[in-house]
Amino acid sequence: MLFFAILHAILAVALGDSLRDSISLLRIKSELVDPAGVLDNWSPRAHICSWNGLSCSDDQMHIVGLNLSGSGLSGSIPLELWQLTSIETLDLSSIPSLVHFLLSCDSFKISKHFSSIRTFSPPFWINSCCVKSTHQFEVLEFSRNRLNGDIPSELNQLVQLEMLDLSQNNLSGSLHLLSTQLKNLEALVLSDNALTGSIPSNFCLRNSNLRQLLLARNKLTGRFPLVVLSCSSLQQLDLSDNSFGGELPAALDKLENLTDLVLNNNSFTGTLPPEIGNMSYLENLYLFGNMITGGIPVEIGKLQRLKTIYLYDNQMSGSIPRELTNCSDLTGIDFFGNHFTGPIPATIGNLKNLVLLQLRQNGLSGPIPPSLGYCRSLQLLALADNKLTGTLPPTFRFISQLSTITLYNNSFEGPLPSSLFLLKNVKIINFSHNRLSKCRNLSRLRLAHNHLTGTIPSEFGQLTQLNFLDLSYNNLTGEVPPQLSSCKRVEHLLLSNNQFRGTIPPWLGSLQELGELDFSSNNFHGTVPAELGNCSNLLKLSLHGNSLSSMIPEEIGNLTSLNVLNLQRNNFSGSIPSTIRQCKMLYELRLSENFLTGLIPFELGELTELQVILDLSKNLFSGEIPLSLGNLMKLERLNLSSNQLQGEVPVSLGKLTSLHMLNLSKNHLQGQIPSTFSGFPPSSFLRNDKLCGPPLAKCLESQRQRKKHLSDAAVTGITVAIVLTSTVICLVMLYIMLRMWCKWRKVSISNLDGGGAEYKREEEKWGLGNEKKRAGEYWKVDSLAEM
Repeated sequence: MLFFAILHAILAVALGDSLRDSISLLRIKSELVDPAGVLDNWSPRAHICSWNGLSCSDDQMHIVGLNLSGSGLSGSIPLELWQLTSIETLDLSSIPSLVHFLLSCDSFKISKHFSSIRTFSPPFWINSCCVKSTHQFEVLEFSRNRLNGDIPSELNQLVQLEMLDLSQNNLSGSLHLLSTQLKNLEALVLSDNALTGSIPSNFCLRNSNLRQLLLARNKLTGRFPLVVLSCSSLQQLDLSDNSFGGELPAALDKLENLTDLVLNNNSFTGTLPPEIGNMSYLENLYLFGNMITGGIPVEIGKLQRLKTIYLYDNQMSGSIPRELTNCSDLTGIDFFGNHFTGPIPATIGNLKNLVLLQLRQNGLSGPIPPSLGYCRSLQLLALADNKLTGTLPPTFRFISQLSTITLYNNSFEGPLPSSLFLLKNVKIINFSHNRLSKCRNLSRLRLAHNHLTGTIPSEFGQLTQLNFLDLSYNNLTGEVPPQLSSCKRVEHLLLSNNQFRGTIPPWLGSLQELGELDFSSNNFHGTVPAELGNCSNLLKLSLHGNSLSSMIPEEIGNLTSLNVLNLQRNNFSGSIPSTIRQCKMLYELRLSENFLTGLIPFELGELTELQVILDLSKNLFSGEIPLSLGNLMKLERLNLSSNQLQGEVPVSLGKLTSLHMLNLSKNHLQGQIPSTFSGFPPSSFLRNDKLCGPPLAKCLESQRQRKKHLSDAAVTGITVAIVLTSTVICLVMLYIMLRMWCKWRKVSISNLDGGGAEYKREEEKWGLGNEKKRAGEYWKVDSLAEM
C-alpha cells in the first residue's frame, strides 16, 4: 500500500490523471475475483478508455464513469477506488462479498446510484473529508441489500445529498439521522427495515427541501411525529405499517403541499380532523387498519384532487357525507368494516371516474341511489352486509364495465331488473340472502362463464317470458328440472360445459320455439328422445361430449330447418338414418368418435348445403365411399378417417373444388388417388396399404414395393401354386401328346400294310423289322377288337 501511495504521488506530478487512474484500476483488478474475465482487457497495452466498464471525458484524458454492475465480480474494493478523482458516475451493483465499504469523497461527485450491492455488511462508514471537499455526494441508493446495524451518523456530513435510499435492508436502531446541515435532502427512503424508536425532535428544518419521507414497514413507535409538520415542503409522507398511536393532529394542514398521506396499519385513535379539508393538493388518503372513530368531516368535500380514500378496518360511524361526492376525481372509495349508517348519498352518480366502491360491513340503510348507474367506470361494487332495502335500479344497465357485484345480506326485494343481465363483463355476482324475486317478465338470462354451483332452481320455470337462457361454462350439477318445460317461449337453451347428468328430457319436444339447444360437454346418458323431432324450428343441436348411446333416432329427419348437428364423442351405434336426407339446410354435420356401423348412406350426397364440415371419423363404417359425396360442391372439410372403408377413392370427389381439408387415413382403401387430390398432404391418405398415386408413391412403384415386401408365407404359397399349376399343365400336355402319338401310330401301321420298298429298307437298316411286325400285329388285333 505504501508503495502505491508513493507511486501515485510521483505520477501526480509527472504523468497526469490518465496514467494515475490506470495504476489505481490495475490495483483494483488485482483485488477482485473475475471468473468471467470481464477485466481481461484492463492492461497497459490498451488505452484506458477502451477498458470494459469505463467511460472517459470527451478529451479522453479523464475517467468519468465506472460501471461494473452485473459482472459477476467478487471480493473487496481497495482504497484506490477513491483515488479516481475525476469520476462522476459509479455503479457497483450486484458485486457480492463486499466485506466493508469506505466512502471517501475527496474531490469527486457521485451523481448516480450505488444500488443492489448484495451482502453489504458493516463497517459502513464515511470519511469526514466530505466536509473540506468541493464536490459532494448527491444521490446514494443502497436499496434491496443486506445492510444491517445502525444508520451511520457520518451521513449527516453529506451536506449536498439530495436523495438517500436505504430501503429493503435489515437496518436497526433508532432514527437520529437528519441534522441542520442536510438542507438539500429531498428524498429520504428508509422503508422495509427494522428501525425502532420515535422520530427525533430535530428531524425537519424550517427551510427543509424534503419532499419525500418514506418510513413504512419498520418498528417505529410514539405518537404522530409533530416535528414532521415542520417539513412544509413534504409531498409524500408514508408512516404505514409501524406502531404509531395517539390522535391525528389538527395541524395536519400545515403540510399544505402533501399529495399522499399514508398512515395505514398503525394504532391511531381519535377522529379525522376537519382541517384535513385544507390540504388542497391531497390525492391519496390511506388511513385503513387503525382505530379511528367518529365521522367523516364534511370538509372532505373540499379536496378537489382526491383520487383514493381508504378508511376501511376502523371504528368510524355516522353517515357518509353528501359533500364527499364533490370530489369528482375520486376513483376508489373503501369504507369496509366500519359503523357507517344512513343512506348512500343520492349524488353518488357525480363520481364519474369511480372504479371501486366498497361499503361492505357497515349499517347503511335505504335504497341504492339510481344515480349510481351513471358511475360508468365502476368495476367493483360491494354493498353486502348492510341494511339496504328497496329494488335494484334499472340504471344498472349503464355500468358496462362492472365485473363484480356483491349485494348479499341486505333486504332488497322485488324482481331482478332485466337490464342487469346486459352487463357482459360481470364475472362475480352474489345477491344471496335478500328478498329478491325473479322477474316473471324476464326475457334473457345470461350467467355463463362464472363459478356457479348446485342445481338449476326449479323457480326458473316461473320465467314464462324467457327466450334466452345461458348457464354454460359453470359447475352446475343435477338433472335439467322439468319445470323448465313451462318456458314455452325459450329460443336458446344453453347448458354446455357443466356437470349435468341424467337423460335428455323428452319434454324438450314441447318447446316449439326452440332454435338452439346446446347440452354439450356434460354427463348426459341414455338415448336422444324421439320427441326432439317435434322442434321443427331447431337450427342448432349440439349434444357432443356426453355418454349418449343407442341409435340416432329416425325422427332427426323432421328437423328440416337444422343448420348444425353435432353428436360427436358419444356412444351412438347402428347406422346413420336415411331420413337425414330431409335435413336439406345442414351446413355442419359432426358424427365422429362414436360406434356407428354399416355403409355411409348415399343420401348424404343430397345435403348440398353442407359447407363447414362433414366429419364421420373414428367410427366403424364399412363398404365403399359413396359416389354421391361428389355432389357436396360447397364442402370445405371432409373427414372419413379411422373407419373400415374399402374400395377406391371415387373420382367424383374430385369435383369438390371448395375442399381445403381432407382426411381419408386409417381405412382399407385401394387404387389410385384422384389427381385432383395431389395437393393434399400425405397424412390425408396414410394407413391405406393399397392406395397409391400423388401425394403418395406412384402406383407402379407401389406395386413393386408391395411385391418386395411380400411375407415368406406369401412367397411359399405363390411358389406352391406355381408348381402345382405347372404340374397340372404338364400332365395335361403329356396326356394330349400320348393321344396324338397313339393316333399317329394307327395311321403309320395302316400305311405299313401297303408301304413301298423304300420304307421297308429303312426298317431293316435300324433292325426294326421283327419288332415292327409284332407291333403291327398288335395294332391289327386291336383294330379288329375295335371293330
